[in-house]
Amino acid sequence: MPTLILVRHGRSTANTAGVLAGRTPGVLLDERGTEQAAALPARLSALALAAAVTSPLERCRQTLQPLVDARPGLPVHTEERISECDYGDWSGRKLAELSDEPLMSVVQQHPSAAAFPGGESMRAMQARAVDAVRDWNDRIAAEHGEDATYVMCSHGDIIKSLVADALGMHLDLFQRIHVDPCSVTAIRYTRLRPFLLRVGDTGDLTPLAPREQPVGADAVPSGAGDATSDAAVGGGGGAP
Repeated sequence: MPTLILVRHGRSTANTAGVLAGRTPGVLLDERGTEQAAALPARLSALALAAAVTSPLERCRQTLQPLVDARPGLPVHTEERISECDYGDWSGRKLAELSDEPLMSVVQQHPSAAAFPGGESMRAMQARAVDAVRDWNDRIAAEHGEDATYVMCSHGDIIKSLVADALGMHLDLFQRIHVDPCSVTAIRYTRLRPFLLRVGDTGDLTPLAPREQPVGADAVPSGAGDATSDAAVGGGGGAP
């Protein structure tokens, strides 16, 4: 199955204002977020990308635009199922005031039981995102081969819920995961299980590029990113 490069959108005006943006229209990247997006093509330059998939929200489309401009011909698709969580009546409110809401402790400590007033539950958010990734994995593999890599630009809670799914972690533990704006999280899917290659990475991504297997080499994984369902005993040798 393909390797998924998950990119959280760059820093937005809502991030700097301390506002829970949700699906509020018109939330754009701030100056720092624009710089982060501009650096993305160079960070991903070592990776051959089969396609780009984005949340429909402006801040995600803005984040991917420099990459799309740098790679003419890269197919770009919009996927509604990886849009931000629908926070309902919480959307557009200050995080500082939301901290006093009784629901916030549930969101933090028992998110599988959290449902936002006028919005969706966190269980539903994770389910739709996981379904979207499974469908895109099948599509990318069918169109570009099992070893293809594709990029998906989404939102913090969406990415954290996908990491939890990849780790076989209950949603109630997903708040232990952190992904910064414009960070990269990489998951290599195989027939039997996924491998989490990066979480919230803001540095060099060259080691994610595929490595050629030596002629005559046994089918033993040299790293977690190889196309096998076996874990690298001892942790693997990493990048050459």
